[in-house]
Amino acid sequence: MDSDEDFQRALALSLQDTQATRKAKAKADVIVIDDSDDENDINLQSDREFEESLRKAVEESKLESSQPSPPRRDTSSPDIVEGAPPPAEIKNTDPSTSSFLSERAQLERERLARQKRHLSTSQSFQESEPPLKKSNKRESSPPPKRALPYNATASTSQNSNQGPEMFWDGAIRQTANIDAEKDKDHKPVFRLSDILAPTDELAFAIISTYALDIGWLYSLFPPSVPVILVTQPDPSGNASIHAMLPNWIKTTPFLRNGYGAMHCKLLLLFYKSGRLRIALPTANFVPYDWRDIENTVWVQDIPPKKNPQGHSARASDFSSILQRVLIALQVRQALRAHIVGDHPNLPLQSIEDLGTRWDWSKVKVHLIPCMAGKYEGWPEVLRNGHTRLMKAIREANARAGPNRDVMLECQGSSVGTYSTQWLNEFFHSGLGESAQQWLDQPKARRSKLAFPPVKIIFPSLKTVRASRGGELGGGTMFCRRSQWSGAKFPRELFHDSNSKRGGILMHSKMIIATFKPKAGLGFSSKAKGKSRRKNPYSSEEEEQDEDEVKIVEEGIDETVCGWAYVGSANFTPSAWGTLSGSAFNPVLNITNYELGVLLPLRSEAEANDIACFERPPRKYDLKEDVPWMQDESAILAQAI
Repeated sequence: MDSDEDFQRALALSLQDTQATRKAKAKADVIVIDDSDDENDINLQSDREFEESLRKAVEESKLESSQPSPPRRDTSSPDIVEGAPPPAEIKNTDPSTSSFLSERAQLERERLARQKRHLSTSQSFQESEPPLKKSNKRESSPPPKRALPYNATASTSQNSNQGPEMFWDGAIRQTANIDAEKDKDHKPVFRLSDILAPTDELAFAIISTYALDIGWLYSLFPPSVPVILVTQPDPSGNASIHAMLPNWIKTTPFLRNGYGAMHCKLLLLFYKSGRLRIALPTANFVPYDWRDIENTVWVQDIPPKKNPQGHSARASDFSSILQRVLIALQVRQALRAHIVGDHPNLPLQSIEDLGTRWDWSKVKVHLIPCMAGKYEGWPEVLRNGHTRLMKAIREANARAGPNRDVMLECQGSSVGTYSTQWLNEFFHSGLGESAQQWLDQPKARRSKLAFPPVKIIFPSLKTVRASRGGELGGGTMFCRRSQWSGAKFPRELFHDSNSKRGGILMHSKMIIATFKPKAGLGFSSKAKGKSRRKNPYSSEEEEQDEDEVKIVEEGIDETVCGWAYVGSANFTPSAWGTLSGSAFNPVLNITNYELGVLLPLRSEAEANDIACFERPPRKYDLKEDVPWMQDESAILAQAI
């Protein structure tokens, strides 16, 4: 059994090791991810600031270790596992032998040993497209910045000098960025410090991120606040749980054969007042993402229920879906480890408390999870990926229906390997139409379809060169020559990604769907008996019963003119999944873990307001334009 002094020495070595790693990686102020989507870190703290945070952390550890151990709880509770792969490394958590804190020194030594074999936890992991190799990668970056905002949904957030701004109706804003052009940067923004505030009122936090600067992130929280951190597993892809720093537990979900990325970005902040704040940023928890590049964040405050009571979970319920996400991310086991360790009085005692102790009635967005795995059968297929997107569109009454055309504008920082079949597969879900209809179509027909009305929004080479960071700032954007030069690659769908705030590059991931009336209606609602409509999969028209027309129109809100998605998912098959099988037995395969929200749009002005990119996006001139390809940049290569 390790003493408190052992633990303090282990902590000091860990933080010093993190400091050394950050110093080595600050070379040329460049962030480089090899071939993927997310970013690394730049050290924002001076040596003096770092040493001060180290001193405070050790003093806090001494203070906590001097307090009597809290009462222990029975570890035989059945809620320690539920249908997820068993954690690979919960160690020394037997409450009958010692406190969870005193056992962290051994775990810390094991973590340091693993660091010598693998990359530091402060390094960035990354997703390649398709991610068919196990790798821990780095990344490249621009200069320092500040940014634009955005209150998308009808937010009644209040700004008061008496306290932090609240978002009881939800808000979508851009992150602050000092390089945003002043005459274009006129909306409110989100800074991470604003989202966390007031930190002295924090009681507990759950964080999920892909890239991570642990020293920087740890410094943003009071050392006494218990935290669960979800991040990328090691190259084996095994689920794991272990103590990381004082009061911090790290957990990683399972990735089949180590392929793919735990790409979710999530903050659940529990305050002493009982309030819960949920935030879904497109930014990783590294300084670069909150300072040097543009990201988007959805935030909503959730009040506690006055009379907590049982909650009958429904598949479409926001809190129920959030519970499933946390279970898939191994948070249930980490929560249990905290409770049976040193924090028996957490405001969240079980994952199910989310549905019973907080009032989610004002949440109007729909949660869209993409959890890595293979799903078979309609009940499972409809819970994840682009088929979950389809279901959410229907729940929001945001289908275009047969009388309106749809255009999808898909913006992100990573380009996928696109086939006409996958683009049409995704587009079909984007219509809000049943995936069963898609799978009913013959495979030969599906493979020969024309490209659907989709605009793929990705920065061109000249946009990156003209940006404030130039090519050194393009290390978080990913497209490969082998993709772009493919014989059947949809180059004609590409449009430039230009921020509405001037010459800054964007790491946001958005989809904006807009509807417009068809030039000629496919059927007349006044027709009797039979009508005709265009078959979306062929040039033929088909007869349709009037009763069937009425069924098709059900659930369509004519006041909805589109929808928007904001989240971690790039427009790639790895993120959204690929559908196969039959209409009787569908199969969905997803490589990454992703999370986002969907909301209906009621005007073109609202679509323009929410979009972080200039609309309409400029179409590539294929005689002059090519996408930015970081692995072809000599400037970036020299900086690395």
